[in-house]
Amino acid sequence: MIQADDLRFFLEVVRTKRLVAAARALGVEHTTVGRRVSQLERAAGTRLFDRTPGGWELTEAGQGLLVHAEAIESALLAAAEELGSARGRLSGTLRIAAPDGFGAFVLSPGLGPLRADYPDLTVEVVTETRLSLLATREFDIGIALEEPTTRGVRSRPLATYGLSFYASPDYLSRRGWPTDLADLASHPMIGYVDALLDIPALRFLDETLPGVRPAVQTNNVTGQWMAAIAGLGVAVLPDFVAAGDQRLVRIIEGTTIQRTYWIAVPSEHQRLARTKAAESALVELVRGHRYLRAV
Repeated sequence: MIQADDLRFFLEVVRTKRLVAAARALGVEHTTVGRRVSQLERAAGTRLFDRTPGGWELTEAGQGLLVHAEAIESALLAAAEELGSARGRLSGTLRIAAPDGFGAFVLSPGLGPLRADYPDLTVEVVTETRLSLLATREFDIGIALEEPTTRGVRSRPLATYGLSFYASPDYLSRRGWPTDLADLASHPMIGYVDALLDIPALRFLDETLPGVRPAVQTNNVTGQWMAAIAGLGVAVLPDFVAAGDQRLVRIIEGTTIQRTYWIAVPSEHQRLARTKAAESALVELVRGHRYLRAV
């Protein structure tokens, strides 16, 4: 007979594809994970995984069990949430994973309405601009710069936003005012560290200035914003970061880059009241934001 607790180990192996990674996430030894998966396979009477060089891949039987395992996990999480919260109130912890720009300049300043509605809910904002941010699924809601491909995650477009070229008044007085993209070839650019950039949507300079390598490189938009304010060069910045900053000037009017934010929710969290409340709050946040356009 299948034991519900074995499904926990099964799901973590599905998501990480590795016993060691699953063990790390579960806080146990990898031998324990292997033993519990083998126990589950004996109870199911069939092999659930194929062991391949690329990791543990589900068999057809494993795919069939996955649907039920995720449903059980979701039901247990919903029950725990309901039992742990007072009637009509939400408590516990809500984790939102987001790119650093959205997390720092949109989400964190915009949490007021959610906190006012649910004062007993603790909100964690985890930021990083890497594809791996959503790979662990250790979040209730994720914001991504591209459509997520992580297994078992429901996603949809959340909002579009624009980026423009910005520089400080001091920099422009020293180096002159570029009038078109061709002029930028003689200016130091500020951008992402190329070796750490694994999101194609952030390769703005490859798109607008092919062959130009940033003279100043940082791994987050906050560093680029501060470098531009310090007069180190020209940066491509989200308008929600720089358009209202008196220390920066938008240059080359009419040259705006458009990008999309996606909202992602792991399947096991979709039924949770806190997830639904946060998702609604995020939609309202982008609808009311001056520099974002809800999709």
